[in-house]
Amino acid sequence: MHLRIQRWGGLSVNEPVEPMRLATRVALAARKWQLLLPLAPTLQHYQKTDFSHDLTAGIVVGMVTVPQAVAYAYLAGLPPQAGLYACLLPMLIYACFGSSKHLVVGPVAVAALLVASAIAEHAPRFDGAYLMISSVLCLEVGCLLLILRILNMGGLVNLLSHPVITGFVNAAALLIIISQLPAITGVAIDQGGSPLAQVFDWLRHLGELQPTTLAIGAVALGFLLIAKPLIEQILRLAGMANSTGHPLARTGPLWAALAGIAVVSGLDLGAQTATVGAIVGGLPQLAWPTADLALWLALLPSAAVISVITYIESYSIGATLAARERDQIRPNQELIALGAANIGAALSAAYPVAGSFSRSGVNYAAGARTPVSSIVCAVIIALTLGFFTDAFTNLPKAVLAAIVMVSVLSLIDLDSSRQNWQVYRQDCWTEWGTALGVLFFGVEVGLLLGIALSIAFFLRASSKPVITQIGRLGDSQQFRSAKRYNVELHQQVLALRIDENIFFANSTQIEERVLGRALRRHGTLDVLLACGAVNRIDSTGHAMLLRMSHTLAEAGIRLSLSEVKGPLMQELNLARLADKISGKVYFSNDEAMRELTAKPPEDEVSDDAT
Repeated sequence: MHLRIQRWGGLSVNEPVEPMRLATRVALAARKWQLLLPLAPTLQHYQKTDFSHDLTAGIVVGMVTVPQAVAYAYLAGLPPQAGLYACLLPMLIYACFGSSKHLVVGPVAVAALLVASAIAEHAPRFDGAYLMISSVLCLEVGCLLLILRILNMGGLVNLLSHPVITGFVNAAALLIIISQLPAITGVAIDQGGSPLAQVFDWLRHLGELQPTTLAIGAVALGFLLIAKPLIEQILRLAGMANSTGHPLARTGPLWAALAGIAVVSGLDLGAQTATVGAIVGGLPQLAWPTADLALWLALLPSAAVISVITYIESYSIGATLAARERDQIRPNQELIALGAANIGAALSAAYPVAGSFSRSGVNYAAGARTPVSSIVCAVIIALTLGFFTDAFTNLPKAVLAAIVMVSVLSLIDLDSSRQNWQVYRQDCWTEWGTALGVLFFGVEVGLLLGIALSIAFFLRASSKPVITQIGRLGDSQQFRSAKRYNVELHQQVLALRIDENIFFANSTQIEERVLGRALRRHGTLDVLLACGAVNRIDSTGHAMLLRMSHTLAEAGIRLSLSEVKGPLMQELNLARLADKISGKVYFSNDEAMRELTAKPPEDEVSDDAT
């Protein structure tokens, strides 16, 4: 039986199809849709017990999100409702397209800092033009993430090394803390200079601090620092189970915000300390952000940086949480989800979003089982925008500053620096170089400096490869370092192991060291290069081997290779290297030494063997 099927989901127009083949193709098409929209199979197998866990987690995350969203909006230089808008459509979109069950997408401190830095030169903070520019920036970020997916660049997560990321996050956290000093003390400073200049300016104007603002900020800061263990203890005394108490203990920002509102309202302190003021209620009006080409081009470098940072941060959080359940997320699918979420944020007058470490951790600890918890959280945000925005009018900005400062403190990682200084000294220099670059020259320059340092240290290490004289270990077929083991050596054969790829950065170094050892060594008839650790030889390395073979041949010494891997051997065959060198290419060290050995072994170890 043959059928004619209209094109849909990968099926061709007017194409005769066998029933069994049709069923297979329909199944494959359905599988593709499920991979593109991971929420669909989740809902298909959704159970009532899952909803109870997702509902609890969504409510708890919503309680944490509301004050954080308002605080991060101020950090970005945007009105408070923009932070809440950044939680609505992006959360819903990521819940549909994301491959992580626990990742909570929305406003984050680092992205807010990057937004403020990118837009500062184009418009004043909290201005209408500023809000428009942030939406354009957000749209660019979303489009760039989708372009990265089209280019199949999910592996971009490996672009920035761990020291670069650590240095950037540490510096960004310090910048954020410095930026909150005026709000938590009431001292106005010039935020246009370097971080050091801002701190000095703040110190010079300490006499102008507002006692009420400082008191509210200090109490909020102190409470938030001890909130988690304090709330846990209270809930434990109340008889609440740890499974419920642990996530609720993370709701300290909400209680700090409510306490601040109560104090300002009850004591009528609105005239003595800065407050949030009126928050525009209701759901956002969807609109496509527009701007001239010059602005789009001017924002593009910042958008590229934000895209990379948000993706790496989000992927790292999602992968960490997935690993706890022996699960995994899909890098390319995360690009789709984050790109679509940022486009949704742009349409709803928000700013770039990413995965939140704190809120994702709360979501996981609260027992969320599916992305439905994010949908519940979005509903909580929508209810807040619809009915409770007036309640935040008297929320002190000092409390928001305290929330931001405590949130970013958890991002600072000094243990990594201490470990790197003891073990990986070059990584430590990379980390601190990145941090200083971000602090004094800006985010883009700091990241570029970190990447440049990573590449420079890599090339430096690769340009000085370890070249080890090897010999047979006892009667076995194993060959080990003559420096570390009691091995069998032969005067007529100099066997050297190359522990690095051979390419332009180290080919001259390899040539000089091999020739130096071979020509100084009396009685050498053969040089054997063991290439078991060599995965690639570029054209410069190829030319070097031919040149070295010619030089050795003039001295009556043959050059041979051994343990060449299959893919590399294929390349050498294409280049006809085996036919051009004076010796041969052997399958193993054992085979090479058996054929090349002609005299009894002598106990000799090269001085520079390692």
